[in-house]
Amino acid sequence: MASSHIILPKEEEVQVEADHDSPAQRPFQAPAGEAAPANGKAALPFSATCVRISRDSYPNLRALRNASSASIHDDDAAFVKLDEGDFGYVLDDVQHFTDYIPDLQTFPNPLQDHPAYSTVKQYFVNADDTVPEKVVIQKNSPRGVHFRRAGPRQRVYFDTEEVKACIVTCGGLCPGLNTVIRELVCGLSHMYNVNEVFGIQNGYKGFYSSNYLPMTPKSVNDIHKRGGTVLGTSRGGHDTKKIVDNIQDRGINQVYIIGGDGTQKGAYEIFKEVRRRGLKVAVAGIPKTIDNDIAVIDKSFGFDTAVEEAQRAINAAHVEASSAENGIGLVKLMGRYSGFIAMYATLASRDVDCCLIPESPFYLEGPGGLFEYIDRRLKENNHMVIVVAEGAGQDLIAQSIPAADQQDASGNKLLLDVGLWLTHKIKDYCKSKKMEMTIKYIDPTYMIRAIPSNASDNVYCTLLAHSAIHGAMAGYSFTVGMVNGRHAYIPFHVSITSSISFRKH
Repeated sequence: MASSHIILPKEEEVQVEADHDSPAQRPFQAPAGEAAPANGKAALPFSATCVRISRDSYPNLRALRNASSASIHDDDAAFVKLDEGDFGYVLDDVQHFTDYIPDLQTFPNPLQDHPAYSTVKQYFVNADDTVPEKVVIQKNSPRGVHFRRAGPRQRVYFDTEEVKACIVTCGGLCPGLNTVIRELVCGLSHMYNVNEVFGIQNGYKGFYSSNYLPMTPKSVNDIHKRGGTVLGTSRGGHDTKKIVDNIQDRGINQVYIIGGDGTQKGAYEIFKEVRRRGLKVAVAGIPKTIDNDIAVIDKSFGFDTAVEEAQRAINAAHVEASSAENGIGLVKLMGRYSGFIAMYATLASRDVDCCLIPESPFYLEGPGGLFEYIDRRLKENNHMVIVVAEGAGQDLIAQSIPAADQQDASGNKLLLDVGLWLTHKIKDYCKSKKMEMTIKYIDPTYMIRAIPSNASDNVYCTLLAHSAIHGAMAGYSFTVGMVNGRHAYIPFHVSITSSISFRKH
């Protein structure tokens, strides 16, 4: 089957068949400029194989996206680029300057003459390189959805002297935030000779409520050794128009946004407004969720550190429980909708008797209930350790504790404390059975969030930051992440509509 470049318009209702006999057809069409045009000018990436698809055709594409863990929404239609190739190959491509700005000049990548990189053979990513979303397929199944591979391109869309970049962190704390900030600043400076990098303080509202903070490699030299974020953070405060107004007024042309699902949705809105205004501004999202529940990426930064630190709390609970008659150690860990941290820490510690996660409903009383299991383990072993993810058991709590459906500033549902609730329930059960026992409840949530990243996460954060820089310099807007062991540029509409549970992992 010949290749087709598919663009989903939001309003147009026309359909044009592809020219399948065109000799210039390729598996997908790379943005102009990556092949180093002789005149240094980039053309719009529309070829004779361009197919415009009406909204009536969405169901077929939606089926395709559902098969690859994401879906297309009507609001996103104008920003979705699907390139079809042979044998069921589909590139879910990211947005590029050339999609809406014609005749842009390109420049040789400064890394070509950089002493640290120029000696490395094949350092630049091939324009046709893609990363498969799924690596496990059947013999006769389609090749499936792919994402554009991350990395440096031979030609870039910025003269390094014109770059004015900014960095913002939003949402809750996570190990590795300062490492990402450091590597963005140092990478822009050392790899691309960028002299103007600014920090946006205290989240999205910092775009329009405070001065920008100049950042240099010297000023961020050792921040990776500290927890938290040197830029400060907050939830909410997203006003797309105000943010883009300030980006435009200050001449910012690269925006690096570090945050979770709500933050990446905000990044997507910023990009949409940037494109509507026709601004030459690259928007790069670096996903941050300590819960590790973004489906399309292998893992989120800070997760390894969180699991490592969570083991310390489990070890403490085990010591407390084993030192008392009928001792119970109860540890509550992060995990609003998925139990990755709780389960990984449980598997790593080997001291946990019971792990409760949101994906697996449980009940307290009756055969097979939690109380029956506690009773049996205490008789067998004289102590036990329970780990519970914060999102587990919320349906049970709601039955006994009426609560308003409240949300935080990021739109996340406020959860009731399952650890305290479970502690009281276990005490009441043991009292009713006239069973002497000691229970120790440990909640290390804020201790885990606030520590610096470990060695593994430091390396991962560095690669994420550098991949984001390479993509922005090449003119893309995207979310960056590791997909099946390779760093890739993921469309915003995929990253913000995909989530995963431990059961599906």
